[in-house]
Amino acid sequence: MVQFLAVHVIAESAWARPYSWARNNISDLGNAHCALQPEPEPRYICSPEHGLMNGSFIALGTLLVVGAALAGGAALWRRGRTAAVTRVLLAGAGVGFVLAGLAPADVNENQHVLGALLIMGAGNIGLLLAGFGLAGHVPASLRRATGLLGIAAIAALGLFLAQRYLGLGMGGMERVAVFPLLAWTLAVGLHGLTRRAATRVQDAGPTDASHGQLAADDAHTGSR
Repeated sequence: MVQFLAVHVIAESAWARPYSWARNNISDLGNAHCALQPEPEPRYICSPEHGLMNGSFIALGTLLVVGAALAGGAALWRRGRTAAVTRVLLAGAGVGFVLAGLAPADVNENQHVLGALLIMGAGNIGLLLAGFGLAGHVPASLRRATGLLGIAAIAALGLFLAQRYLGLGMGGMERVAVFPLLAWTLAVGLHGLTRRAATRVQDAGPTDASHGQLAADDAHTGSR
């Protein structure tokens, strides 16, 4: 998510006409051509750094697929069907980001729309299910927040598709439907790093203590 937001800022800052988080879709940053886009909201799109943005989509999607496939295991997920389905859906969202990056909306609209549906459809359903699929030792606050983020993202997707933006604008509502998944991946990643660091410290503690005890014993023996 960090690289995605960084590239997002770089790409939007390159626009001659100001890019708006409320009026513009995220994918507008990846459009390959400068043109007036009439639907779903009229806006002029011209993104000089579209190649950089599409590369960010592809990188983000690849990392999400790899993370869903390899990361965590029993350290993050419960055993059972719910966790397995959740990881498949999250990987599907990663595939969606890759498809969106490979096919800008003004180059291959059908493929791009498929990618967007995988991101906001499969990804957000996976996010909701993740609240039930995370392992019991994951903090309860994170598990509850995961479910709430999923509910919020799915509701935002419904409003976005119905073109009910609640004053946030088209781009604003789209971000409410997309960003919860990205925020969750960042939170889970930080949790995993923190847990791993704590485990290493715990494993190293007894060894260090035993070394200290041996040194003390040697010193005591030498003083005799």
